[in-house]
Amino acid sequence: MRNARLILADDHAVVRAGIANALAELTGITIVAEVGDGSALLAALATHNPDALLIDVTMPSFEPIGDIGHIRARYPMLKILVVSAYDDDIYVQGLLGAGVNGYHLKDQPLSDLRLAVQRVLAGERWICSPLVDKLIRLHEDLPLNLTERQRELLAYLQKGLDNHAIARYTGLSVKTVENHLTRLYRHLGVQSRLEAVSYIRQHPTLLGRTASVPVALREVERSGRQSLLIVDDNVRYRTQLRRMVSKAYPSVAVYEAEDTGTALQVVRETGPCLALIDVVLGDENGIDCARQVHAYAPTVRMVLFSAYPDREFHRQSLAAGAVAFLDKKDLDAAALRELIDDVLAAH
Repeated sequence: MRNARLILADDHAVVRAGIANALAELTGITIVAEVGDGSALLAALATHNPDALLIDVTMPSFEPIGDIGHIRARYPMLKILVVSAYDDDIYVQGLLGAGVNGYHLKDQPLSDLRLAVQRVLAGERWICSPLVDKLIRLHEDLPLNLTERQRELLAYLQKGLDNHAIARYTGLSVKTVENHLTRLYRHLGVQSRLEAVSYIRQHPTLLGRTASVPVALREVERSGRQSLLIVDDNVRYRTQLRRMVSKAYPSVAVYEAEDTGTALQVVRETGPCLALIDVVLGDENGIDCARQVHAYAPTVRMVLFSAYPDREFHRQSLAAGAVAFLDKKDLDAAALRELIDDVLAAH
């Protein structure tokens, strides 16, 4: 059986030498490359296609969560052991979620490091003992470590809202939202909105008891503002419609949903006067969504639309309680104005 081929990645040459010496006592392992930054690492991976990577992710030209995710996607069989001085709970959890096979602290005995390498190469997950209790506490208590505002922001991110939409829903300025998100990303150990959403999917308890639709939506009912709901699984199209409505009717509160469950929750929270629903909602059926909205709130006027204006869609939409069915390409600013004028006049 051939030796396991391993790459060492650490920006300190002295540390690399110490690790190499420690691993020299193990049989069946060959260190094929030593690198000190992200660019050199990517080149070495492509050249050597190793069995294992032992890495300190705080190297120059290396973004820990994002680059680990890319490496994991490109080299799915690669065993990755992080050896780091950082024991921050969220940082460790983020890297484990990104796909590393083990996390070891640099201040642990070299004998433990050798054991960690052997365990990871054998296909096991390794977390050094000082981190185990912290991660258990994190799993039990993490929702309590986030503020209500942070959970609210996470819920908005999960729904695909951009910073302007979040600002509108929360009553904050866009700059304040950006500052909140920067601190939140740092707390989660992620670098971007995409990574934060991925982290939420991997750790659903992060949101705690926060509703899928944040509490701020309930303010509409108390304020008496008219509200409108857009139901579409395409966030860009939802944003386009919202901007058209908000420009023409700044006093109308516009809410968004990407699926039937969220749409029904918005209806319960805000009682919109009009719902614009796409016939195709990912794997769901917008006509079924309309049927459920109509059953719960018969006074909500519904308009269904589709990029495929099939006659049967038209028939089923009206049968589900819609007042109109439109070709998606015809749902422009003028059509929206006519719809909303009609609905507002009726209220």
